Amino acid sequence: MTDLSTWQAPPAPGDMPLQGRYARLEPLSAEAHAALLFRAFEGHDAVWDYLPYGPFHSAAAYHRWAKEMARQDDPHFYAIKDLETGQYGGVASYLRIFPALGSIELGHINLSPQLQKTRAATEAFYLILKWAFEHGYRRFEWKCDAGNIGSRRAAQRLGLSYEGVFRQHMIVKGKNRDTAWFAAIDQEWPALQQAFEVWLDPGNFDAAGQQKESLADLTRLVRVTGDPALLP
Repeated sequence: MTDLSTWQAPPAPGDMPLQGRYARLEPLSAEAHAALLFRAFEGHDAVWDYLPYGPFHSAAAYHRWAKEMARQDDPHFYAIKDLETGQYGGVASYLRIFPALGSIELGHINLSPQLQKTRAATEAFYLILKWAFEHGYRRFEWKCDAGNIGSRRAAQRLGLSYEGVFRQHMIVKGKNRDTAWFAAIDQEWPALQQAFEVWLDPGNFDAAGQQKESLADLTRLVRVTGDPALLP
């Protein structure tokens, strides 16, 4: 049994942005970000399918939602800026933040089509993971609708281990939701960080921007368990 008698609780996320090479995460501000994010999401209603809110069909409605989210400490939202395009293209948040237990979750992820499958999107998740583990969190969680294969694939690609499905866990938009659980722990972070840094290195991409090594291949050996829903 691990001795935690000298372990100290980490801080809650604060108001500082998270800065990377390809992405910058800024604490969500309705005034600074809502109009730009609404424009990025507009016309792409499918990105809201697995979220408990949305789509928003007016900039004013999205602004009200962003203002409400921005005033909360948990969830703690960030707006994601792609530094290669200069555009804000999505949001993500920490939630279920329990410093006393050393546990924190990533959720409320919503990426516009222009941000999906970009280096900025991957680096955004890396920056969120990095902040949590470098500030002393012991456990980092990702939960998603079990029917959202894209989210399950993303969690595994990032190196998070599959921990099972909670059946009939929620009712979302009038439908049952079984929830798939994924997590990484602090002992796994050094190897995961190395995998991310190899993937994010500019030398990992050719002149056309195509990756040479995939992140899923780099994180495969770190994961304790794989998701059976993603087996060939």
